[in-house]
Amino acid sequence: MTDRRRQTWPARAGRPAITSDGGRPRVVVVGGGIAGLAAATGLAERGVAVDVVERESYLGGRVGGWTETLADGSQTGMNRGFHAFFRQYYNLRALLKRGDPALSALTPVADYPLIDGAGRRDTFRGLPQTPPLNALAFALRSPTFRLRDLVRIDAKAAAPLAAVSVPDTYRLLDHRDAQTFLRDINFPDAARHLAFEVFARSFFARPEALSAGELVTMFHIYFLGSSEGLIFDVANANFDAALWNPLRDYLSGRGVVFRTGVSVDAVTVGDTVTVHTAGGDVLDADGVVLATDVTALQRIVAASPGLGATPWRERVAALGTAPPFMVLRLWLDRPVRPDRAAFVGTGGREPLDNISVVERYEREAARWAARTGGSVVELHAYSVSEPTDTESMNTVRDALIARMHELYPETVTASIVDERVLLRGDCPRFAPGDFAERPTVRTPDPRIMLAGDGIRIDLPVALMERAATTGWTAANELLHRFGVAGHELHTVPNQGRSGVLRRLATAGASR
Repeated sequence: MTDRRRQTWPARAGRPAITSDGGRPRVVVVGGGIAGLAAATGLAERGVAVDVVERESYLGGRVGGWTETLADGSQTGMNRGFHAFFRQYYNLRALLKRGDPALSALTPVADYPLIDGAGRRDTFRGLPQTPPLNALAFALRSPTFRLRDLVRIDAKAAAPLAAVSVPDTYRLLDHRDAQTFLRDINFPDAARHLAFEVFARSFFARPEALSAGELVTMFHIYFLGSSEGLIFDVANANFDAALWNPLRDYLSGRGVVFRTGVSVDAVTVGDTVTVHTAGGDVLDADGVVLATDVTALQRIVAASPGLGATPWRERVAALGTAPPFMVLRLWLDRPVRPDRAAFVGTGGREPLDNISVVERYEREAARWAARTGGSVVELHAYSVSEPTDTESMNTVRDALIARMHELYPETVTASIVDERVLLRGDCPRFAPGDFAERPTVRTPDPRIMLAGDGIRIDLPVALMERAATTGWTAANELLHRFGVAGHELHTVPNQGRSGVLRRLATAGASR
């Protein structure tokens, strides 16, 4: 945390921890992803007895990792694809430090170029860290953005970019879509397709289906709101080995019980809260954190008629999921060029959204590449049309490979010795108009909390950091109920960074 202007959100006061004198309250955390693990950590560190119930056989949720056997008989790590751990992910990094105090499992990526359909290339290398100089330098050296474009920007329409404050930014912009907002401020088309669409796809949505409130808040988090810089870290091994096994060991040492490969059917409420698993187990608790994906949350709530009144249940039922995305990992019989970046974002090359050379950063892939002389390449297609059959999936797969051949011609003659195709559609939707009705961490029952990257929290956080922040917050709410102190949180400043830009934005908005 190098940003001196980062914002600290103090924890509520209370007893330092629960002692054994009066018995330990028990909380069941449903979901072992980032949000659930943050909640479990916050509770266990204050002496609460915690059970984590996870549907998969591994932890980490959508950032989980597992082992697969390749055609050559070797074991390799597998996951759902590349994830960027930005330096301003304070609450996520605080969680990871529990299992890895030095964050030795994270390694910096020096650059992540962006390449559009015309071959124009943007880069984040060497940018100043101080806002707004970082965004200005990026724009002025970009081949898709010219000084005359800066002059043409509609200052009044663009004012929200410089005056972000959550939740006010959502109240102002959430009814609009990101594409219309960028058009209305006269943002140049070429720059929009490259820079903004690459980041919009981080939400697994096309700009026309993404809330302008989300886009502007994201711009604040990564550009104008933080001086942590635009370069991020990646896990240097498969996610299970690098991130979650160490954290699991830490939590097990604090008495957390992990029940993996177990689904939850319903929650009943009475004098206690009872969690019913698909295997017939019944877990009585003093509190529950539902830290699942959207579909699982809706299923559990629908099967739990005593959980919340009708208006709240309708808000949960109205949650949406983003369009599906595809991850194609290829094991090639020859290497890609040594100057290829570990990660490249693409624009105007549908269906390809980014391409990674996995052995550049992941230990398991590096070992395979060193042993065979090949490369491990990963291709992502976000917000793809729903493939309804094998033929449709193969069409997307073949199109991704064709785009790889365009970008990296040396792969044209490479043979694919193995591959894995993952198609998933379980990421939350952030469409225009969603924010106001999105359920928050608190539920109508003070013993039950929600957590996850699709849950509303009125802080400037997004993606993995929103998952971690809601998890910590769910723990804090239950700890307050138990009379125990919570955990402080950190975010980028919850206002426009530059006083000058804020005044200009206010003046522009008032004209």
